[in-house]
Amino acid sequence: MQVQINLTGTDAQGRVFLTWSPVKASARLVNGPPAGSVAVTLRSAGTGGGLVFDTVRSDRGTGSLNLSLPADGRAVSFWVAGEFLKPSVAYGDAVVQAVGTTDGAVLGSKDVMVRIRKKTQALTAPERDRYLNAIGTLNARGTGAYRDFRDMHVNNTTREMHGNVGFLPWHRAYLLDLERSLQAIDPTVALPYWRFDEPAPDLFTRDFMGEPDASGQAVFKPGHALEHWVTDGLPGIVRGPDFPPNSPAAVLSEIDTINLGFDYADFIAMEIDPHGSAHVSFFGPISSIGTAVRDPLFFMLHANVDRLWAKWQWVRHHQTAADALAFAPASPNTVGHRLGDTMWPWNGITTRPRLSTAPGGPFPPSLSTPLPGRTPKVEDMLDYLAVGAADGLGFAYDDVPFELPPTVVAGGP
Repeated sequence: MQVQINLTGTDAQGRVFLTWSPVKASARLVNGPPAGSVAVTLRSAGTGGGLVFDTVRSDRGTGSLNLSLPADGRAVSFWVAGEFLKPSVAYGDAVVQAVGTTDGAVLGSKDVMVRIRKKTQALTAPERDRYLNAIGTLNARGTGAYRDFRDMHVNNTTREMHGNVGFLPWHRAYLLDLERSLQAIDPTVALPYWRFDEPAPDLFTRDFMGEPDASGQAVFKPGHALEHWVTDGLPGIVRGPDFPPNSPAAVLSEIDTINLGFDYADFIAMEIDPHGSAHVSFFGPISSIGTAVRDPLFFMLHANVDRLWAKWQWVRHHQTAADALAFAPASPNTVGHRLGDTMWPWNGITTRPRLSTAPGGPFPPSLSTPLPGRTPKVEDMLDYLAVGAADGLGFAYDDVPFELPPTVVAGGP
């Protein structure tokens, strides 16, 4: 007798990638008894990533769940999510295991990964190197798909993503596009973030993002994945910090950022500080909008900007487009910055008032979620963990939990 465990979002290799947001799953008996039912217990049995279970979609999952499985093989549904603060470090270190409730015999299991965006300082060396290898492969010494991301974020595209309320949603989509492109190279990769209001002594080193020499040129150890980085036809990465080594950048702290305002109209001031302050805490391309993406540090910087928004959304309970305080009217009323607007370049629109090009094509899909679709809208970027919807965006941060709004206890089965 065995228990077959099925989870939504399984890829062609049978792999499943979870976040803190619960996903629907099922368990069924194979070669069970001729009649009746069998009591089984689902439990988290991995060596690294933790899992929680419930019979409904909730934020109250626990590390084990008792089910009664019919002998005729009918599937019984349940919900599973990563256990907050227990992300994976490698595929298969999180395991859904089914055991007999009475005798503890293992009847089935399913390896998964709790794939979470982590602070750079929390990465293991293998996690760090998988990320670096993926982004180095995407760049391919200046000949790879990283060029599309560079072409999305230049001086003449600024109005699409800066200086208005769409700043945060657009960059959330931008990061997710890059992350999914990296995951097409290595599905175990999640985009790390540089928490710029804290020291990051392991980040600006020859092993990670490069150690600046006297001219600001980033120096890497031999064989490093970014050793032959090329953008705009220019080799290397120039990045000189204006803050002391092993110190935070001169930016607004996390708590002060969250306290910028109770509603989005006030919170969006974070585009200036800490966001802008983090960019200009260096000399080199990353300090200017038109050239910042030449430096791959851009995406870890912006992952922290997005994490700060995600944390503000959680703290303030402003997470869905239906919440008037979760977003704000565009000012000026510019296309691309309103909730119902599709976003360039993924919408492919190349006529005025949009730009004449649309690099990168439509938004890349994911097996983990149907969202945001091929032509995402601004509103699609708000509820990334699906606290008020059936599906999220398939990513999460290591210090921002899935928590249902105070008015919602649990979703149905």
